[in-house]
Amino acid sequence: MVVPPEIGAALRRAAVRFGTPVFVTDERALDEAAGAVRTAFPDPWIRQFSVKANDVPGVVRTVAQRGFGANVVSSGEWAVARAAGIPNAHVTLEGVGKSERDLRAAVHATAAGRPLAWVAVESPEEADRLAHLARRARTRVDVLYRLNPDVSPETRPGLAVGAGGSKFGMTEGELTRAVEAGVSGTAAGAGLRPRGIHVHVGSQLGAVDAWRDAARRALALLALVRGSVPDFDTADLGGGFPVSPRGEPAPDPARFAREIPALLDALPTDRRPNRLAIEPGRFLVARAGWLVARVLHTRDRGGPLVVIDAGMTELIRPALYGAIHPVIALTAAGRSVDEAASAHATRVEGPICESTDHLGEHDLPTLRRGDLVAIADAGAYGASLGSTYNGRPRAPHVLFGGDGTFLLLRGRGRIGGGESAGHARQKP
Repeated sequence: MVVPPEIGAALRRAAVRFGTPVFVTDERALDEAAGAVRTAFPDPWIRQFSVKANDVPGVVRTVAQRGFGANVVSSGEWAVARAAGIPNAHVTLEGVGKSERDLRAAVHATAAGRPLAWVAVESPEEADRLAHLARRARTRVDVLYRLNPDVSPETRPGLAVGAGGSKFGMTEGELTRAVEAGVSGTAAGAGLRPRGIHVHVGSQLGAVDAWRDAARRALALLALVRGSVPDFDTADLGGGFPVSPRGEPAPDPARFAREIPALLDALPTDRRPNRLAIEPGRFLVARAGWLVARVLHTRDRGGPLVVIDAGMTELIRPALYGAIHPVIALTAAGRSVDEAASAHATRVEGPICESTDHLGEHDLPTLRRGDLVAIADAGAYGASLGSTYNGRPRAPHVLFGGDGTFLLLRGRGRIGGGESAGHARQKP
């Protein structure tokens, strides 16, 4: 893989200006991804950005400016959405681990007249607790019910959240009983307003089959319930649009979208949902993100090996489940590299005191201490999964604008915790 000269130059400038390691988000690449989703799922589709993919407020704000709300899984992510300027009406709360605090916050916001778009409940028990809190506050919360579609997603087992044995969502029977309990108590102030079904198959889907099957089951169940609950009118079909390894084919958002018309046509007109939603995360930000690092050590271990100053504290995916991210040289022997140079297979290792801090084998030119490399496709689940293990401060996050300027979205963390923040554009 060769980095386009303009991007390569920007990454080198970012390293000099902000130090390494540093995350750089390419605004134009983000524009392209957001445009692909908007084209595939145009208005009136509700488009929510899954904040867990990248929780830097400046990134969330940049995505929101392109026609997306925020999908959050905790009060912490909800705070990120607020910091990004997204009103509650465009925030949806889901997640298998919602705390008592999260549920109370959702109820409080509703009672205060600033309700979330909806809360997706994970179980009958969670629905009961949310209803109890809402009754005490004398309010009603709009809810979706998360369905476990019991499909076989075309992805890694650890990402297949729509499989029948996963911890996520309810069976059809559990979901139906939870809705019935909410509806039967409405006259007595049940506290919930059942609005529809949420379903999410998994991440990095290699085909549309499981996603289509899950959507079919969700829509069929919604149509069944809507016969007796007219307000049950919303289907959130989740995300999962893949960002494939470079050079490998994968279905794009438009391919997923083409499945929907036939599924809707199969339903009676008066049982179709009034609102349809999706919640991509990775697809919007992964390709736009780069992680720039500097070489610390070069070694011969039966072949070249380099240790760089970025690793599992900034990008844990390779250590967590073997994810592959291209590593490209930005400089070699202190000189800029913009085109394919003579290269050889090189092991790339991170700086953390763990043998699993391994970034794979990549074709790289001969490097020396101080040379720069860029890790590609690092915009999703890098910053949001980052840690301060080994006492390392969090890496700064920079937006590279289409006008060639830099915007510091989040400053480098401080030793011992905390971080600086920046919002001023800087000229190249």
